[in-house]
Amino acid sequence: MSTKPKTGQGTARPRLYVYSLGLVFRPRIRRILRASGWSVRIGIPRKQRDSVGVWGRKRTYRRGRMIADWRQVPMVTIEDGFVRSIRTGRQGEPSLSVIIDKSGVYFDTGKPSELHDFIVNAQNMRPLELERAKAGIQALRETHLTKYNANDLSPPVLPDEFVLVIDQTRGDASITLGGGDANTFASMLLMARTEHPDKTILIKTHPETNAGKRKGHFQKTDIDDNTILFDDACSPWHLFDRASAIYCVTSQMGLEAIFAGKKPIVFGRPFYAGWGLSDDRNPDQTQHEKRSAEQLFWAAYLRYTRWYDPYFDRASDFFKTAQVMIARRRAWIVARKPIVAYGMRLWKRGFLRRYLSAANSEIRFSSDASFAVNLARANQAQLHVWAGKEPANMAAEAARQNVSLIRVEDGFLRSGGLGAALVRPASLVFDDLGIYYDPKRESRLEHHINHSAKLNAQQCERARKIRQAYVKLGLSKYNLDGATLDINPTGRQKVILIPGQVEDDASILTGAGDVRTNKDLVWATRQIYPNDYLIYKPHPDVAAGLRKGVVEREVLNGLVNKVATDVDIASLLGQVDRVATITSLTGFEALLHGKTVICFGMPFYAGWGLTDDQISPPSRRIARPNLDQLVHASLIDYPMYWDPVTGAPCPIETVVERFENKQFGASGFGVRMLAKLQGVFASYAYLWR
Repeated sequence: MSTKPKTGQGTARPRLYVYSLGLVFRPRIRRILRASGWSVRIGIPRKQRDSVGVWGRKRTYRRGRMIADWRQVPMVTIEDGFVRSIRTGRQGEPSLSVIIDKSGVYFDTGKPSELHDFIVNAQNMRPLELERAKAGIQALRETHLTKYNANDLSPPVLPDEFVLVIDQTRGDASITLGGGDANTFASMLLMARTEHPDKTILIKTHPETNAGKRKGHFQKTDIDDNTILFDDACSPWHLFDRASAIYCVTSQMGLEAIFAGKKPIVFGRPFYAGWGLSDDRNPDQTQHEKRSAEQLFWAAYLRYTRWYDPYFDRASDFFKTAQVMIARRRAWIVARKPIVAYGMRLWKRGFLRRYLSAANSEIRFSSDASFAVNLARANQAQLHVWAGKEPANMAAEAARQNVSLIRVEDGFLRSGGLGAALVRPASLVFDDLGIYYDPKRESRLEHHINHSAKLNAQQCERARKIRQAYVKLGLSKYNLDGATLDINPTGRQKVILIPGQVEDDASILTGAGDVRTNKDLVWATRQIYPNDYLIYKPHPDVAAGLRKGVVEREVLNGLVNKVATDVDIASLLGQVDRVATITSLTGFEALLHGKTVICFGMPFYAGWGLTDDQISPPSRRIARPNLDQLVHASLIDYPMYWDPVTGAPCPIETVVERFENKQFGASGFGVRMLAKLQGVFASYAYLWR
């Protein structure tokens, strides 16, 4: 799935001279500029192909303008893009997108800009570009993306009928250069009240105002019995859907309202006004030839904005950046409240602190179950428990004390090494309902699968690509190196793989039927396939002596044709016709390879019509997903991923590319030494488990 950056290859990069400390000392902006083909310099432009770079229209703009005029070189304006980050720049979060405009800047609408030219030329969009624009708007709406994305996706409590008035920060250049000032905001509020006297006025404050970084135009003095100053960190798309009318000056939320199918009432002169998609109240607004919402999106998001991949330091596009933002927002949502963690082994605490630091939340660890519940209640914290370590009464006690309990487990594309060998995971699941391996109660994964029929074509295509990458790259949960296996079935024999499991694993304890041991699994499989070629593969943890589940060699000799140890599981799946399992994840991986899977237990992927089930599934499993829908629920919707190299939250595609390049990440020295000692004292595993 890897792609190589193309910018700057074979030719010298044009030089961009900058004169503001922000552009000099903000490494993310310099990296984006480099990924976009520029070489950032300090000094005096010397050649005609040199340019001067300025950030927006801040004070340093004049300095840059003077030098550009003096040296007779072009001036380039850099500014944040339209989907920027989780938190704001003033909160210290770098951007994932910028605009690089050689003509002007989009919010200075009294002068030319490349964005205006793109909108004018949008009438010449090709059919494929129109489809991409439609898909982009759909992605914004369905995933609730906006400029700053530190938003809870739960629908907020709102008045039955309300008018949305959008505030902005004082001194914002888009206001003064877009035909507005403080009086414009006062006039807008007055007009909203006048035109909707029977409706609640909901003033949406700006994220930087909510963070205490900048003041807005509306204060508590503007509140009356019919006016609400709304500062909840909720998705603006919930507000768009419910608002009777939307008022703005130059806010980007006005543009997003257009994408939501609304016609905002606009009091300034933003770039999106004057195209027939807004109710323009500014007397100086020029009316242009009409454009569609898709044409605006194509111009602003697909042509004008430069997107950045922070994991591989290269240029990206809107759709890939959207996936990055969704992954980072998921991590922010999980960690936005304080966390009390129970049942986390010592070596796991380091990566959990790192992974859950996205929202600067506090995480405290406890080895006492009652104390953990009480501590979570006292601090209004979430209670995170490693799923296999949850005491029997913890869920009931947490519910009694009104504490949110989240079960944590390894994801399905985990690492380049065993968890029992203390290898840091690249994916985890955080389940607020149950846990995926326990079929006795609903899990968040089961919920996703039951609703997978709602996935759109783009989501199914993404899942298909992930499934194809799994097979092509030979990916598995642990991605262990191994040899290939020589097998010699006769012409009519089917080849059946029997993956062994850890017999005291939680998935066996909760999801097995009558067949509960590896010995029973081998025997039951031979009963169904008496004349076929059976391969038994011990679980790596069991083979390493770290976990329970050994089947005696003399038993195997009488039941199977081959025992596969230290064999690459992905390669082995390419050699077999079927997989027989209790609840092993190998069964899921076999489905990705197009194999028939027989289940003697009830793993998460069974009971949906895709497997040959030997026990009855829970009545809750009513969906009949296709394979790509199952993949989307299991590998995209359910787990969260962290880049093995940077440790930052990321989409699954980043982990796939890292694993393709054998970049699994390295554990710390102490953890590596502990893993070696663990191997030496494997017989005493109970001491560290």
